[in-house]
Amino acid sequence: MTANGPDLQTLLDEITLAARPFAARGRVADYIPALASIDGARLGMALATVEGELLGSGDFETRFSVQSISKAFALALVLAKDGDALWRRVGREPSGNPFNSLVQLEVEHGVPRNPFINAGALVVVDRMLAHTGDACGTLLDLLRRESGAADIDVDLVVARSEATHGHRNAALAHFMASYANLESSVVTVLDHYVRHCAIAMSCSELARAGLFLARHGVRADGTHLLTRSEAKRVNSILLTCGTYDAAGDFAYRVGLPGKSGVGGGILAVIPGRGCLVVWGPALDKSGNSVAGVEALDRFTTSTGWSVF
Repeated sequence: MTANGPDLQTLLDEITLAARPFAARGRVADYIPALASIDGARLGMALATVEGELLGSGDFETRFSVQSISKAFALALVLAKDGDALWRRVGREPSGNPFNSLVQLEVEHGVPRNPFINAGALVVVDRMLAHTGDACGTLLDLLRRESGAADIDVDLVVARSEATHGHRNAALAHFMASYANLESSVVTVLDHYVRHCAIAMSCSELARAGLFLARHGVRADGTHLLTRSEAKRVNSILLTCGTYDAAGDFAYRVGLPGKSGVGGGILAVIPGRGCLVVWGPALDKSGNSVAGVEALDRFTTSTGWSVF
């Protein structure tokens, strides 16, 4: 089985067909009203390889709200600037709690457990603001360049919906500010955070954009965003923390570094081979795509492509 042959395309088509019925076991994210009306039965899957091939099946060209998948790219940008200094502000351990938990943040004195829970992502946005002055714009520039899609942008309807109902995120931000773990204003951090979560991309665009993590930090133009060691560290945190409090089960079933979002997408990195992205809006209780996890499980089981 090779990335260039027809077998992988056939496999993607077969997996998409087999995994789609699993969506009935989940439900779309209704706490963000703009996402509540999306058809939970939709499913797309795209594989971008380090050799430059792109394969897709189902709704792989349909744009959706990337939500927390954007946090993986934000982390990479900050590590490229901060290096290990970031880890004085946020931890690297799995949370074991819901992604918007206030209880854990209080126990740990305003230092988030990892950069992928909401509190940790707010700290990462704060660091991006310190370095660039425009966290969302910097992230958009990276995504557009790496995907080759210059028209990628924020879905303002989703952003407004999320901002209107983002009381828990505001509470997290204010709590961290009380511990001096935010440098920019809470209002500014929340604005950039909400907008970068509301970026709309397709499976194919995300798969291309995430290839630098499969190429050990090398961008589409051949330059390094991350060193090989930094790329390894991002992938390790994706594996242990990228799917909220279900990271252990995801590692057990899929065996790849991955980042999910409540828009239904999951980005999975296959180091040295490529980037695989699925989208299925119906979520499990942890906020991960039910059909998406099933599709990724079937893919790594069939190909043997995992980090284990």
